Amino acid sequence: MSNAPAPDADALRRRVRDFLAAHDPATTPPTEFLGARFDAGLAWVHFPEGDGGLGAPRALQQVVNEEFAAAEAPEPPAHAVIGLGMAAPTILAFGTEEQRRRYLRPLFSAEEIWCQLFSEPGAGSDLAAVATRAVHDPETDVWTVDGQKVWTSFAHMADFAILVARTDPDVPKHRGLSYFVLDIHDPGVEVRPLRQATGEAEFNEVFISGARIPDADRLGGVGEGWKVANTTLMNERVAIGGRAMPREGGMLAPVTAAWRERPELRTPGLQDDLLRLWVDTEAARLTGERLRQQLAVGAPGPEGSAVKLAFAVLNQRTTGLELELLGDEGLRYDDWTFRRPDGTGWNERAAGFRYLRAKGNSIEGGTSEVLRNIIAERVLGLPQEIRVDKDVPWKELPR
Repeated sequence: MSNAPAPDADALRRRVRDFLAAHDPATTPPTEFLGARFDAGLAWVHFPEGDGGLGAPRALQQVVNEEFAAAEAPEPPAHAVIGLGMAAPTILAFGTEEQRRRYLRPLFSAEEIWCQLFSEPGAGSDLAAVATRAVHDPETDVWTVDGQKVWTSFAHMADFAILVARTDPDVPKHRGLSYFVLDIHDPGVEVRPLRQATGEAEFNEVFISGARIPDADRLGGVGEGWKVANTTLMNERVAIGGRAMPREGGMLAPVTAAWRERPELRTPGLQDDLLRLWVDTEAARLTGERLRQQLAVGAPGPEGSAVKLAFAVLNQRTTGLELELLGDEGLRYDDWTFRRPDGTGWNERAAGFRYLRAKGNSIEGGTSEVLRNIIAERVLGLPQEIRVDKDVPWKELPR
C-alpha cells in the first residue's frame, strides 16, 4: 500500500496515456488488457491500491473512462455487469483481503463471470423471506445449501454467484440470512433456461441440491446476510438505472430517429406524447448525473431506487410510444428464435423486442412496488408500512 497522495484528474490522464502506450488496445488481447488495467489501478480508481484502484475520488472514474473510450480500448463484456456492478462493490465492502485478491481481478477481466442468486419462487419482492437453506458442518467448516432461485440473469454463463441463504430459521426473517459466494460449477447446482415473451432465455432458474460452500467463501458475518445484500441491492439499482447516458440516448434514441427521418409517421397527438416523454427522460438523465456526483463522496443510498424506478417507467412508456409511432410496422416481430444470449442487445433488435423486454424492467433489480415503498419510507420519511411478520420467527410464518 502506497502512502503517496491520490492522483488528480491531470495525473490520471497521464497515467492512462502511459498505460495505453505500453498496452496497445488494438493488438493486446482483451482479457490481457483488462487484467493489466486492473493491475495499474485503473479498473475502479476509488478502490484501494491492490484491489484495482488508486484510492482516488470516485468522481475521477469518469476521467479514466473517457480516456479509454477515446482510445477504443477493450471494456468488460455486457454479461460481466453483475460482477462489475453488484459483486465487486459487495466484495470490497465485506470481503476479506484473501477474498478481494481472489475474486476482483478475474471479475474485472471477465475471466470469471458472475450471477446473482437472490430471488426465489416464493421470495421475490419479499426477498427477506428466502427459503434456500444453508447448514453448517463445524467439523469440515463447510455449508451445505439446498433450495431454488429464479430470474437469474446470465447463470448459464456464470462461474460464481452471490447467494443469500437462510442459516437460522428460528429468528425473524431479516436476521436469519447469510451471504455466500457459490461456485456455479458445483455438482449440486443445476441451471435451467426460462424462456421469456421475447423468445429468448436471458434469465434462468437455478436448482441447488447439496451444494457445498466453504465458510471461507462467506461474505460478512453469519446472520448478517440482509445487511450485505442491501449493499448489493443499492449498487444494483444504480447499475441498472443510474448509468451515464447521452441526451436522447438509450431507448429514446430509435424513437427520436424515426420521428426525424420519417415525417409521414407524425401526428399532433404523437408529437405531444413525444415532447412530454423527451422532457421526462431528460429530467431523469440529469437526476442520474446528480446521483453519480453524490456517489463520488459516498456509497449508494436509497436515492438509487428512484432512478431505477424512473428507468423502468420511462423505458415502458418509450417502447410503447415507438410501437404507436410505427403503426402496423411496429407489430412485426423480427425473430422469436429460442436462444440464450450473452446480453440484452436492445438497440440491435426491432421495436417489438424492445417493447416486450421493457416489461421486465419493473420487476428486475427490485420491483417498482418495493422501490416506491423504499422511496416513501427512506427518502420522503413517510410512515412505515405495517409489517405483521416483523418480529415473527421465520419458521412460524405461513407458507
